[in-house]
Amino acid sequence: MLACAGTTRVWRGVIDLPAIARIADALARMADALDRLAPPAPSAADPAHGDTFVFDAGTLRAVAPPPAPPLTCFVGVDAARDALLANVRRHAAGAAAHDVLLWGARGMGKSSLVRSVHAAVVAEGGDIALIQVARDDLADLPALFRALRATDRRFLVYADDVSFEADERQYKALRSVLDGGIEARPDAVRLIVTSNRRHLVAREHADTEAASAVNARDVLDDRLALADRFGLSLGFHNCDQPAYLAMVTGYAAAQGLAFTEADALAWAAGRGHRSGRVAWQFVTELAGRAGRAITPR
Repeated sequence: MLACAGTTRVWRGVIDLPAIARIADALARMADALDRLAPPAPSAADPAHGDTFVFDAGTLRAVAPPPAPPLTCFVGVDAARDALLANVRRHAAGAAAHDVLLWGARGMGKSSLVRSVHAAVVAEGGDIALIQVARDDLADLPALFRALRATDRRFLVYADDVSFEADERQYKALRSVLDGGIEARPDAVRLIVTSNRRHLVAREHADTEAASAVNARDVLDDRLALADRFGLSLGFHNCDQPAYLAMVTGYAAAQGLAFTEADALAWAAGRGHRSGRVAWQFVTELAGRAGRAITPR
């Protein structure tokens, strides 16, 4: 019998110690079983070995090289292709090189060009690794830089399809890296960012912030000037009909496929625009009609 002092209320009960012990044992066995079912925590990859990596949730993982079309396939974006290739070659050789922003129309090969340029420089003998970082992991870049600092090779840290709205954490993280925060990044690291937006942030969002600020012009300049911190900014614009047909020609020739201009233009019209992505999708359709597999880009 247990009584609470100062009251007349009384609790009566029996403590079944063997039953408690059995429950505790069952819980321990369940916990052990869950531990065995859970995948082990991934171990970080060694950045000194391998050419392509993903930095995800604070862990560096080695991945298989992604598809990379030959540089000759990039038609209509020749100037951007050549500028990016020259910059990456300089960086791989240990010379001065820029951080790069690739911006502009969707489907014009920005992401594919990054992969292809890296693959081309590696094929030339350049000891340079490509590390892809998701936008949500930009705030963890200092941790990545610490992991890379002790490795004697060159790196491209690549963030694809980046844009910022109200997410100040990622925006400030990238700005700090480009501005040279108190914890400087290794000289062996350069950033490549792709975006559909020239300024990485929607102009409307910047205007909204400026409207509520005391010094509206300062806020607007700050939000739109992030792109200015990239030493090399390369624009990708919507392609015209000749450029689109040239892209189709290049892709089709690489696959050994024939096509008619009328068919290629009808395909683009059905999608409402012309781009390198649409050209590749048309060639994929051609291969499917012919009952053939297609060689990955």
